[in-house]
Amino acid sequence: MAKDYLTQFLPDLEEFKEKTMQFHNGELTVAEYKRFSGGFGSYAQRGGQKHMLRLRMAGGRLTKERMHFIVTRCEKYGIDRLKMTTCQSIQLHNLKASDLCPLMEEAWMAGMISRGGGGDFPRNVMASPLSGVQKNEYFDVMPYAEAAGEYLMDFIKAVKFPRKLKVCFSNSPENETHATFRDLGFIARANHTFDVYIAGGLGIQPKLGICAASQVAPEKILYHIKAMVNTFTTYGNYENRGKARTRFMQETLGIEGLRSAYQVQLAKVLETESLDLHILTSQPAKQGIGSAISHKRIIPQKQNGLYSVFYQPIGGNLSPCKAAQLYQLIAPMKDVEIRLTPQEGLYIINCNSKEAQTLLEATDDGARNPFETSTACIGASICQVGIGDSQSLLSACINAVRKENFADGVLPKLHISGCPSSCGTHQIGTLGLRGGIRQTPDGPAPAFAVFKGGCPIRGKEVLADMGKSILAKDLPEFLIKLGRMISADDSYYEAWIVLHHEEFDQLLAQYTETTPLCAPNKRN
Repeated sequence: MAKDYLTQFLPDLEEFKEKTMQFHNGELTVAEYKRFSGGFGSYAQRGGQKHMLRLRMAGGRLTKERMHFIVTRCEKYGIDRLKMTTCQSIQLHNLKASDLCPLMEEAWMAGMISRGGGGDFPRNVMASPLSGVQKNEYFDVMPYAEAAGEYLMDFIKAVKFPRKLKVCFSNSPENETHATFRDLGFIARANHTFDVYIAGGLGIQPKLGICAASQVAPEKILYHIKAMVNTFTTYGNYENRGKARTRFMQETLGIEGLRSAYQVQLAKVLETESLDLHILTSQPAKQGIGSAISHKRIIPQKQNGLYSVFYQPIGGNLSPCKAAQLYQLIAPMKDVEIRLTPQEGLYIINCNSKEAQTLLEATDDGARNPFETSTACIGASICQVGIGDSQSLLSACINAVRKENFADGVLPKLHISGCPSSCGTHQIGTLGLRGGIRQTPDGPAPAFAVFKGGCPIRGKEVLADMGKSILAKDLPEFLIKLGRMISADDSYYEAWIVLHHEEFDQLLAQYTETTPLCAPNKRN
């Protein structure tokens, strides 16, 4: 992050310190403090005694310098939990109030400004994590994501948004960042241009985005960002927060009306502003050495002889000890850096075969198969608005399923959210779960609604509908029975479910109560 922003944002820290002190003195309610602190990328955790700090890093680029900062501050402040997020950022958890303010200031001084990491602001800009090194990508979108991240920082103090604004870039049809259903998404095309999608989003009343512009030259992306900002602030709902996300403009304006409104704003920006980008891209100068290497977690890059190593800590929880170990390993490796994924994992890119082997061995404590790469939000044990304990559920399911030794792919990757906000992206998963409470004869009990059939791939996008729910305690058993059914057919979930929807529903019905799932109407 450019040091120029310090001049704008450092004075704000005094007010943050004051509000944090008032909160701990009981002078501010949880809701009052949350509305303020979110704009600094920080929230009080459940119980109000500890805090979280979310560090923004455009495109999920966890450079050596950023990694070094995180490692040293974990040591300095005794930080015991790091959580990777589906927006390619890292959250530092369980912070004491006395440590929060100095840590935030140090992060800002180091170029990791958290301002706007929460609240009604432009959020961390996302990009395909292997952008620039991925074979068969259309082109490298990372420089444009970083430029967009810098540009959006200018709006944090200058513009009052109705709600948050999420911007992302995709380098291929895989659409790993969900760019076709974010507030603003740039989709790379084979001819080195972008298609621009607007007003999509997950959560309450999710919607796919609409294509508002096609074949946009990359150097013109800032005009489109400004046009979206102007469209949102002109037509967004400032009265009802539940209807204040960009996707609700599809309802108030209609799809064609929204597209037209956006084009009007774009024309004004093109006429009155000079926002062309001039980006020089470069490839790693590094050369591959040694013999070729092959493993399911090693991805050959488009740069000959270089590799990326995939690592998924269970539940996206990167321990400070593991972060320190990874930093020590990559520090002397030329051009190597970490890229966070939108699925709470990471890639270590630009490794030669020897480095890749070393890092592969150092990361053998992570997910063993696709099912164990399941995404789970931080959950109700920490999140103030959480309903279901996503992390505990995932741990229980993995521990139970490991005893079955299913083949890879028998069970799919889960997407688990603790509430309707879809922080675990449950609405786009092949199999998603969303936390709530079910009334049982013994009283209220944690339960998760089942979402089936979501898909983020461009041209095949599907947002899953909510189905019946299962008590949290029954989910491990349900998954074991499902895995056994699929294994008996010598199949894997993605192929099996196409032909066996009825069998799936019959199994689900064995765990379905007649009482509906209860979940407060959480906002996303």
